[in-house]
Amino acid sequence: MLKTIAGFILLLVISVCSILATASLGQTAQTPQLPDGVTKPFWTKAADMPSPRTEVSATSLGDVIYVIGGFDAYGHPTDIVEIYSVMNNTWKRTAAPLPNPLHHTAATSFNGKVYVVGGFLDSQWTPSNRLFIYDPLKNQWHEGKPMPTPRGALTANFVNGTLYAVGGQSSSSSSSSLGILATNEAYDVVYDRWTTKASMPTARHHAASAVVNGKLYVIAGRVAGISPTVNVNANEMYDPEKNKWILLEPMPSKRSGIAAATAKKSTFDTIGIYVFGGEEPSKTFNNNERYDIETNKWITEVPMPTSRHGLGAASVQNKIYVIGGGAATRFECN
Repeated sequence: MLKTIAGFILLLVISVCSILATASLGQTAQTPQLPDGVTKPFWTKAADMPSPRTEVSATSLGDVIYVIGGFDAYGHPTDIVEIYSVMNNTWKRTAAPLPNPLHHTAATSFNGKVYVVGGFLDSQWTPSNRLFIYDPLKNQWHEGKPMPTPRGALTANFVNGTLYAVGGQSSSSSSSSLGILATNEAYDVVYDRWTTKASMPTARHHAASAVVNGKLYVIAGRVAGISPTVNVNANEMYDPEKNKWILLEPMPSKRSGIAAATAKKSTFDTIGIYVFGGEEPSKTFNNNERYDIETNKWITEVPMPTSRHGLGAASVQNKIYVIGGGAATRFECN
């Protein structure tokens, strides 16, 4: 395991921030600018993240993006938190570091604060159940009530003021097929308490998720570890009001170690869920596939300039920023 992790990180970590921009919304004061005459989504290069990392989590808060934890360029779990300014196309490490080094966390934001839940604590992949909450005004982290189920490689989102932590892996080894979870646990911010909700139909980890119109969508992921590995293309929607899951059209490709974000292709278009990157045993992906909520169909969009997994994605003012990750698979280092 150590050999696998070290080889993967030393050879393959990259630090790239790419932008999927929807030109139909017109020019903005952001950097980079949209080229004149462009009428469809395109990719452009933005400022590199200062600390090359993979297996990160990312979330936006206002016009900045937080990229949290992960593995550094030497294969070590890190507590680094770096902030990208969309308006200035610049990076800062002004946020207080995580209370502990963590990789494979889930991050989301709500009401002016950043929430980081779960992940693995060390190179032995010890799962965590800790919930860290960052207040930018105080530049401080504090802890919420621990999540009932320790797990990493999970996904988390806020829906109507409640944090839902879904899926993940509870085993202490990334190569294990054990401990793969369909767990769905909800955190009440006001009362600082967790409750168990309806389990996801497909237990998995290294999936991606997004929220549209008060519904949580969990897409693709992995149902086994490194040896063997089995990716899935499941697309399942959770309705918090009904506490019920619905099976939707699967994603065309089976991928894990992916990232997702939402955006509109035009002013009159509905919000779509874009799913980026990922890996399988033989390769990493530069895939960019968009799920249309209204038609329950997938559309292949312009691929990323680089193939990578363990990346982060966040949407700010209808531009999607895809950050960090590894350029080839850890499987190749076995």
